[in-house]
Amino acid sequence: MKWRGLLVSVRNAAEASAALAGSAAIIDVKEPAHGPLGAADPRTIAAIAAAVGTRTAWTMACGELSASAVGIAAHLERVRELLRDTPSTVPPAAVKVGLAGLAVRDWQAAVRELWTSLPQGVDRVAVAYADWQVAAAPPPEDVVSAASSAGSSVLLVDTFDKSGGGLLQWCPPPRLAELIDAGRAAGLQVAVAGRITMAEIPTISALGPDMVALRSAVCSNDVGGSGRLGTVREELVRRACRLVGTTAPAGASSGVWR
Repeated sequence: MKWRGLLVSVRNAAEASAALAGSAAIIDVKEPAHGPLGAADPRTIAAIAAAVGTRTAWTMACGELSASAVGIAAHLERVRELLRDTPSTVPPAAVKVGLAGLAVRDWQAAVRELWTSLPQGVDRVAVAYADWQVAAAPPPEDVVSAASSAGSSVLLVDTFDKSGGGLLQWCPPPRLAELIDAGRAAGLQVAVAGRITMAEIPTISALGPDMVALRSAVCSNDVGGSGRLGTVREELVRRACRLVGTTAPAGASSGVWR
């Protein structure tokens, strides 16, 4: 699918509804308490998929590949089973896994093996951590150069340590522009994430990524906590959409994951 606009990461169906009401283009499912790409419980994923329905596309995070490739494959299969039994749901438009801890391992082979378990129509996302040294992950340039041959069609530039600086602290605009251009040159669509603030959205959008991905910037600081552990709010999503420059939904995935 063609990616464009604002992606909002949610942790439950209520947040998904708020993000949709705010005109988010893509709904991303993750559990932020489980890490930068924390996998949500399969039943939670199915409930969010049902809430989204066919109104727009949704994606899912599956954690770090180094933790357990077998566990991730089993998680994906469980989600697939639940979606099969949940009316009015469509498959995820994309699946992403992190490469933390894989700097000195053959991560390309591990990614290719995992990606073969996914059907046609589901995009595979290669994750390049801007703070790759902290994550003990492959350098972003290595991820970009190997992503396509490893079976990925989308590049996500993100941060691993969510308690540290945001994306622009690790990857200033000139450097981020280089990675976006390199991803495009490799035939990849490019998304950017990593504690991006509202104030930073215009600067980042001007660099031309296909997708700006947010969570903390569109969460309130209510009882659920602030930042990524807060609660997604419709009005904040709507504001972010205006800054990104689009409120057009991307459309639901047409892939078959049954």
